[in-house]
Amino acid sequence: MSASLMPNYKRIDLAFEHGEGPWLVGTDGRRYLDFGAGIAVSSLGHAHPALTAAIAEQAGRVMHVSNLYRIPQADALADRLVEASFADAVLFCNSGAEANEGLVKLIRRAQYMNGHPERTRVLCFQGAFHGRTLAMISATGNPAYLEGFGSPAEGFDHVPFNDLEAVRAAITPETAGILLEPIQGESGIQAADPAFLQGLREICDTHGIYLGIDEVQTGMGRTGTLFAFEQAGITPDVVSVAKGLGGGFPIGAVLARQALARHLTPGTHGTTFGGNPLACTAGLVVVDELLKPGALQRIARVGAAFGAMLQEVVAQAPEVFDEVRGTGLMRGLHCRLPLSEVLPAVMDQGLLAITAGNNVLRLVPPLIVTEEDCRLACARLLAAAKTLIPASSSPSPSPRDARIAQ
Repeated sequence: MSASLMPNYKRIDLAFEHGEGPWLVGTDGRRYLDFGAGIAVSSLGHAHPALTAAIAEQAGRVMHVSNLYRIPQADALADRLVEASFADAVLFCNSGAEANEGLVKLIRRAQYMNGHPERTRVLCFQGAFHGRTLAMISATGNPAYLEGFGSPAEGFDHVPFNDLEAVRAAITPETAGILLEPIQGESGIQAADPAFLQGLREICDTHGIYLGIDEVQTGMGRTGTLFAFEQAGITPDVVSVAKGLGGGFPIGAVLARQALARHLTPGTHGTTFGGNPLACTAGLVVVDELLKPGALQRIARVGAAFGAMLQEVVAQAPEVFDEVRGTGLMRGLHCRLPLSEVLPAVMDQGLLAITAGNNVLRLVPPLIVTEEDCRLACARLLAAAKTLIPASSSPSPSPRDARIAQ
């Protein structure tokens, strides 16, 4: 790895030459079943024919013109997203963190324009992850992400996740809105209870504040519906998306009701690259694939089958795994052994996964995976577990084994 790169990533010493569908091929020629999908990004898998062809064609015509001009591809993608969702309007950007920044700005701006300039604070939740900008590490609230970057940005309060009483107690006359993930990814695939999401909607309506939902990781079909919040039967005021929207090409978006969107007038917000022709071309392919008849239902069916398979993995390897978390194709296995041991063992079996907080192995495959792909992934998880179990049951327990026995 090049010394010219800043050392902010703890990279695995593995590089890839090419991919196809849910598979990646390393520079060493080995094939890996990719159940990490670039951190839930490669929604259509690798080298998807329609996506690669559309990107290549658009790149040969025009990649960027800036938002000084009308961009037909952005118009078309915004229309698709509005037609398929609660939203009345869309703002395009480049990443999940930018989408969350735009969401917070939109909430504050709408309160200001509605005669409530004092309403600037956003209520967030312990265990959240909203991005790495200065404002979004403040919204996240994790001390590890805040250390060394000065005072946190003002305006973010934090309460326990899935605790409606804590939310009610934390609302003040300065509260502008609420921001949460339907499933907290980075902290260990922690899902919001449907009743909790329904209660938040009621609280927002009662207090005249806005409900913002971070669907950066959960959105675009990941949980079996276009957005995860749909499964709780609620309608938010504003939503952020990114990751899977571009299928691997960087793009983010803020979707909002007109009551908020109309206040983002010229000069209030902008981005040089956001919504450029190339990014929106990629987004159009992804959205069109997801909205094909039966596509989301197929993801939900495969995701449910995958969840059942993972339960069987836990049953067969209880020394290594003890809980299945998540919904659809956003899953987590809570590990009894340290992730520093589990992840290498899994990779040795040719399966790519991601770590998450609370000692959880995160499994977020491309949305094009089949039940057979999931079955193969689970077989590799069990094969990895078998390489770890003898060490945990040896006659002379190690300190790690003592921890497991407690």
